Amino acid sequence: MNLLTVGLSHRSAPVRVLERVAIGADDVGKILDELLGRAHISEAFLVSTCNRVEVYAVAETFHGGLNDVTGVLARQAGADVSELADHFYVHYAGAAVEHLFSVASGLDSMVVGEAQILGQLRQAYGVADQAGTVGRALHELAQQALRVGKRVHAETGIDAAGASVVSEALADAEAVLGGVAGRHALLVGAGSMGGLAAAQLRRAGIGSVAIANRTAANGERLAESLRAEGIPASTAELTGLSSAIAAADLVVTCTGAVGAVVTGDVVAEALRERSGTGRPLLFCDLGLPRDTAPEVAELPGVAVVDLETLQTRLTAQRGGSESERAAAIVAEEVRGYLASQRSAEVTPTVTALRKRAAEVVDAELLRLDSRLPELDGPVREELSRTVRRVVDKLLHAPTVRVKELASVPGGSGYAEALRELFELDPQAPTAIRTPRSAEEVPVTGAGSARALLRDNPVADGDGQDGESR
Repeated sequence: MNLLTVGLSHRSAPVRVLERVAIGADDVGKILDELLGRAHISEAFLVSTCNRVEVYAVAETFHGGLNDVTGVLARQAGADVSELADHFYVHYAGAAVEHLFSVASGLDSMVVGEAQILGQLRQAYGVADQAGTVGRALHELAQQALRVGKRVHAETGIDAAGASVVSEALADAEAVLGGVAGRHALLVGAGSMGGLAAAQLRRAGIGSVAIANRTAANGERLAESLRAEGIPASTAELTGLSSAIAAADLVVTCTGAVGAVVTGDVVAEALRERSGTGRPLLFCDLGLPRDTAPEVAELPGVAVVDLETLQTRLTAQRGGSESERAAAIVAEEVRGYLASQRSAEVTPTVTALRKRAAEVVDAELLRLDSRLPELDGPVREELSRTVRRVVDKLLHAPTVRVKELASVPGGSGYAEALRELFELDPQAPTAIRTPRSAEEVPVTGAGSARALLRDNPVADGDGQDGESR
């Protein structure tokens, strides 16, 4: 499996770049279809969250796949590939597996250990599965990644604090407002991030919540769940947002809309309505692209906490013993997964060898029948069983051993030796090839794809290193 990962995240790109590439839920299916329409991509799924956009694909060739994926993402951003090249990271084969497992474990998140990414990965796979863009390779990989993520959260304390982007944003809100307990919040957006924000507000002791959402029924549903928890909650119209903002102390936005939902004019009107109150007004913008226009932060008495603010503050807050334990689990799981993949890749060779042996036995038994037609039936059957037993015993040790050897780094050469020694049909056993980068578990990281895109034409083919550096 030639697995390729190309993406941008909070680690490789500023928010202004992530905003350009951000893919709304309504567009994911179209992007997946476009990816599979490219020449070198046979499977794909797309992860798009508030701090990452990543494509996981099965590529026929490394550079062909790289050009296909970066071309689609650049078109989505309305940019040339060269404009985004320094922000793309690229992982291939074993490095791509390690990256996905790290993402699923929360090790690559802006808030290390946050558990929301597991649900986001599950949803990303589900969308691709429904669109018909994942096959056996990505199905097995995605299910394994989800299992690894669950194991890390179960066996380490990486998520002990229950931290998330939402909780970190509200921690900033606590500092600005001097606490959110008893205050009135306006929640703009009632999707999964909105639901998480509502839960965090409830735990923080918020006094009341108003919810404005494009789909009124979804907003009312979230309001009902808050009321069931004892929090006074109501709904508001997006068309009357200025009045809803005027009544709020804290505004949390997370709509996923393209373009600002909260404009400077709307907030300025809200400020006029609350003139003379002296109350501070804080916006927590969790949208990508941003829901709050940049000019809002320049208005008097207004503070804005957004993903860019959090990106700056949280970059240094990494590491710790639980993260190290989680990374060790990921490394162990990557080794196991790659070993199983290498063992699976030698199966066609073993199958071809046993098929060749069976053909030789059948031919010799036919020859025996023609030379000794007078042989009794029972004798003939016993001879056939004896010959087949001898062949099976001779093949048992080498076929078992070649699978064992293939599971370790560098083991793919044994299968190649079998193919060469026994002149096996290359159509079946060599249909699955092990890229060089799968020979060991590489150290993953994020780097620029510019050199790869510039120096390597599509015709260069596959067999490249695990990732760009």
